[in-house]
Amino acid sequence: MTPTSARFAVTKIVQSGLLCLALLGASTVQGQDPQRFETEVRTLSQQREAGWNPYRPTVLFTGSSSIRLWSDLESAFPSVQVVNTGFGGSQAADLRFYLQPLVLDYNPLKVFIYEGDNDMAEGKSARRALKDLKAVVAGIRAAYPGMPIVLIAAKPSISRWNLRARYRRFNHKLMRWAAADPLLEYADVWTPMLLADGRLNTALFIEDGLHMNAEGYLIWQQVLAPFIPFNP
Repeated sequence: MTPTSARFAVTKIVQSGLLCLALLGASTVQGQDPQRFETEVRTLSQQREAGWNPYRPTVLFTGSSSIRLWSDLESAFPSVQVVNTGFGGSQAADLRFYLQPLVLDYNPLKVFIYEGDNDMAEGKSARRALKDLKAVVAGIRAAYPGMPIVLIAAKPSISRWNLRARYRRFNHKLMRWAAADPLLEYADVWTPMLLADGRLNTALFIEDGLHMNAEGYLIWQQVLAPFIPFNP
């Protein structure tokens, strides 16, 4: 059995005892089954493990497709070892379910989380999404009590611009939460993706109107760079 297979076996044992709770909780409110990501998470863990050096400090990025599709994330921050465990279409409850293989197994120095975008789009309230994210953070803190965590604001997008009021409420809650916790930081990617008059900068997106092009990711890189540990 490979190290990855062994980790998944242990994870499945731990998760089995929580499965009913997970399915009766936030993950099923919207008919959402986190196990739909099992194959993707397994493959992702195998791929990342192949190039990951456990003896180097690791800065980990995780969350939904805006993280998964950041193809040059590792080279964007060359001063640290960056691991990308984003899985497309995920919501905060999904990350909670797969916290062990996607975050905890890497023993990261710092974690960047992007969740909430899909939660809002699927009709969850900002309060519900925040509750799921708090469970994610609590899971990380249980394993690594002093772990600094960066909460990345939900981004604006063309395809979801009609939900902008909902996203703003969610981001405001993230910002207030981070301000009250010395180990949490809030990274505002929403504001710099807008034009001076408050309209969305539509030039930052690919054809689907949801995901970003290179210009969009350059803005994210500039926003997130101050949160990257220097010479860890």
